[in-house]
Amino acid sequence: MTMNKTVRLARRPHGEVQREDFAIAEEALSDPAEGQFRVRAEYVSLDPAMRGWMNEGKSYVPPVGIGEVMRGFVSGTVDASRHAKFKEGDTVSGLLGVQSHAITDGQGIAKADTSLAPLQTWVGGLGMPGLTAYCGLTYVGEPKEGETVVVSAASGAVGQVVGQIANIYGCRTVGIAGGPEKCAALTDEFGFDAAVDYKKEWLADDLKAACSDGIDVNFENVGGDILDSVLPLMNFRGRIAICGLISAYNATKPVPGPYNFRSILVNRLRVQGFIVFDFLDKYPEAYKQLGTWYKQGKLKFREDVRDGGLDAFPDVLKLLYSGGNFGKLILKV
Repeated sequence: MTMNKTVRLARRPHGEVQREDFAIAEEALSDPAEGQFRVRAEYVSLDPAMRGWMNEGKSYVPPVGIGEVMRGFVSGTVDASRHAKFKEGDTVSGLLGVQSHAITDGQGIAKADTSLAPLQTWVGGLGMPGLTAYCGLTYVGEPKEGETVVVSAASGAVGQVVGQIANIYGCRTVGIAGGPEKCAALTDEFGFDAAVDYKKEWLADDLKAACSDGIDVNFENVGGDILDSVLPLMNFRGRIAICGLISAYNATKPVPGPYNFRSILVNRLRVQGFIVFDFLDKYPEAYKQLGTWYKQGKLKFREDVRDGGLDAFPDVLKLLYSGGNFGKLILKV
């Protein structure tokens, strides 16, 4: 008998995520009711936001409850259906949770065209990270041709796509990443105009040298010292799109705000936080544009796919917060 393997939140993490924060077990597998279908998961997306989803308190979505299946984006294959629009054998992606099988009514689930890209890419560049990059840069950053766009965590799932889209828009792109291998990939593989290694002691000086005309748009994924290095270089009426603040996700006490906050006033900067769910009405446009650019060879996606199945989820998740992954981190179920 086929069972459903689930990863449930066992306790709220304190600081760095631990294996003991999760309960992994096999449970009876249910059949879909009328109007539902069941998906067999093949790939699970591991995203920095997962750490915030585990915390209790006010946020943009309710926290994952103790004992609930861990929230997560999944791509997989329909293995049973009583739904008019989804049939057995369809490949799909969506917020189905970290489990081997999920039953859904189809709300928020998209069909994944594997003739365009492999199934794993539908939780990566053509999934939530791609949507985040497109919507955040286009509608929050509002880049204009000839401007300089700086992207932190630029070798990550979202950052690598942001930089490429900025290039398509005719901007000069500068990526911030950790280590010479990741920085080389930004310029050689993803077409960034320059890359700065934040692991070197002279980040602020290197960033200033790479942005000789200042910074017009900052797509921020990290916060902390990196954001502080960006702020003094922002041009008049620059835009900062706050996508993530991964440097503080494992903090156990309040972290200081940016020390160079005054630059926001002096340069009349617009600083706007956003999440991808803010742009639900833009998803069709984003999917179409990302798919078109991908077919044209204008977008490349680097994926870091890890084996080990759902049992490996807690250990693989930790890689996100230590810089241990290179590209979109995905767990093969």
